[in-house]
Amino acid sequence: MGSYVTGLGALTPLGNSVSGTWDAMVAGRSGISSITSFDTGDCPVTIGGEIRGFEPAAHMPRTEVRRMDPYARYAVAAAHEALRQAGVAPGVCPPERISILVGSGYGTTKLDADAVRVFDAKGARAVRPYLSAYAAIDIVTAYLSMELGAMGESFAVSAACASGTVVIGEAHRLIERGDADIVVAIGAEDSMSGKDLALTAATRALTSTHNDDPAAASRPFDRARDGFVLSSGAGAVVLESEDSVRRRGSTPLARILGYGAASDAHHITAPHPEGLGARFAMRRALAAARTDPSGIDYVNAHGTSTQLNDRTETLAIQAELGGRAREIPVSSTKSTTGHMIGAAGAVELIACVKALETGLVPPTVNCDDPEFPEMNYVAHTAQEHPLRVAMSNSFGFGGHNAVLVVAAC
Repeated sequence: MGSYVTGLGALTPLGNSVSGTWDAMVAGRSGISSITSFDTGDCPVTIGGEIRGFEPAAHMPRTEVRRMDPYARYAVAAAHEALRQAGVAPGVCPPERISILVGSGYGTTKLDADAVRVFDAKGARAVRPYLSAYAAIDIVTAYLSMELGAMGESFAVSAACASGTVVIGEAHRLIERGDADIVVAIGAEDSMSGKDLALTAATRALTSTHNDDPAAASRPFDRARDGFVLSSGAGAVVLESEDSVRRRGSTPLARILGYGAASDAHHITAPHPEGLGARFAMRRALAAARTDPSGIDYVNAHGTSTQLNDRTETLAIQAELGGRAREIPVSSTKSTTGHMIGAAGAVELIACVKALETGLVPPTVNCDDPEFPEMNYVAHTAQEHPLRVAMSNSFGFGGHNAVLVVAAC
């Protein structure tokens, strides 16, 4: 049955739109730089992927800008771009048939921290009442539901670095079950805060050896990789049922064929040493898509640039795709965007859709000395390939694993 992608939206360190992000991604330009939005203090990591030149007042009233966390502003902006492309506005279908979903790993980081500071400094009476709603991860779904008059299911999910993929997978399931005709699915994150940088650096997951050369910091699958780069961003997709596409005359950009998810049940931050959760998720996605490894033409890998993830993921891809793993391109777009946590999976699904549309596979930059030389990691430069079906992998802290299979229309 599947669901159809009819709208895309993105806000990333590479650009404030899908086209800006895709053009930079394909060109292999890095969005990583020295952090300027806050003082990194004594944190050993001073680089990241920041959003630049973004005007939230173009997307919401200034009162809402003041109330909303940056994470929510990014999410709304990406959703607006996707909704415009899809031609979805109030009244396009019965309101109870439109749903809004959002996924994030960290959520309303800045708003939460600011509220604690106010409480500690001035007491309970100084805390603003609107925070009871605006400091929650689901503020995005509430705000967009009211904008669209959408009365279908709306909720937020959090699955660490897999959140963006999980939320699109759940949107796909809503449509497959017949519970919605149109679903807006958004993954978003504002990771650029001192607290989040310090906390993630403390896990030793972040690279700290490239502060003087930020563009070279994210190097998935390269032997010299030493950690990922934290970034902010948002990605949004509009999914529609086949009936909705036909009734509205929508232009489908791609079709979600299958979704699979699984847990490692192994460690809070480290992947399963045999990649079992990742393998189960890939296997389930392929089964749901009713295809086998021979049907996959491209893998957008999770590819974080950590020693454990990249090795384990490569072995899992080889185990599940067999010989096909060495025949097809496998690239990590985190090499240019950095790791956008909850936004990563959504933006990477968008990259798959654009790859299917253009026949261009975005590169893995900085992959100078691949640990697995038999793999085509699309090192340095984009490649042209005939693409029909792509797989997008997302794996996260806590053992979350989620995989989408998407096809060209």
